[in-house]
Amino acid sequence: MKKLENKTAVITGGAGSIGKETAALFLEEGAKVLLVDLDEKALEQTAAELGNENVSWCAADVSNTDDVKRYAEEAKKTLGSVDIFFNNAGIEGVVKPVTDYPEDEFDKVMAVNVKGVWSGNKYIVPLMADGGSIILSSSVAGLSGTPNVSAYVASKHAIIGLMRSLAYEVAEKKIRVNTINPSPVDNRMMRSLENGFAPGKGDEAKKGFEQTIPLGRYAKPEEIAKAVLFLAGDDSQFITGTTQVIDGGMNA
Repeated sequence: MKKLENKTAVITGGAGSIGKETAALFLEEGAKVLLVDLDEKALEQTAAELGNENVSWCAADVSNTDDVKRYAEEAKKTLGSVDIFFNNAGIEGVVKPVTDYPEDEFDKVMAVNVKGVWSGNKYIVPLMADGGSIILSSSVAGLSGTPNVSAYVASKHAIIGLMRSLAYEVAEKKIRVNTINPSPVDNRMMRSLENGFAPGKGDEAKKGFEQTIPLGRYAKPEEIAKAVLFLAGDDSQFITGTTQVIDGGMNA
């Protein structure tokens, strides 16, 4: 039997590299999946590339409460109840010291990464079946500090706090709540951060980041997706309230 046979899942940030790879694994393991992302064209393309009749999508801005309500309504309509919620959407913000960090950019990062995660939980949890699983995307940046990305670091710390509180609140329904905390992942977000830390010298920044990882490289999106699959399925049925670190040894 497939690991997620007859299960339903909502994935925010569904058109991004980690969201897409996770959706592919979920579908392969028998789940029915609703993808949520801001970019409608990217969602449509992602769904086409996945090429599975059990994937659907809904364009939404997770920082907008009305949009969150709308994707929750779409989940109820399309999936019925929700077994798995991969609350994954997030942005990196800009690379600047606190004293120069634009207030509007800080507000945007917090709106997407914190409010978006919080409100996603608020409106999806009532749709969840007993014994479900919620996975929130934090980061190694949620476990320690990094200079010049204060908004991102603060938001990823906040997600861990949200996870720990929610894990208590939904335990009576046997719903499990955990975070994933990846190291740098080889994707669009890291290209943006590399160029932010070293404008015009992104390759040099990447080499510097890789030197902080004992395994000597960035994570691949599919490696993160495999960890999400583990947390989504019954193999992790006694794991809740934890930070699952996928970092190549950075926090050893």
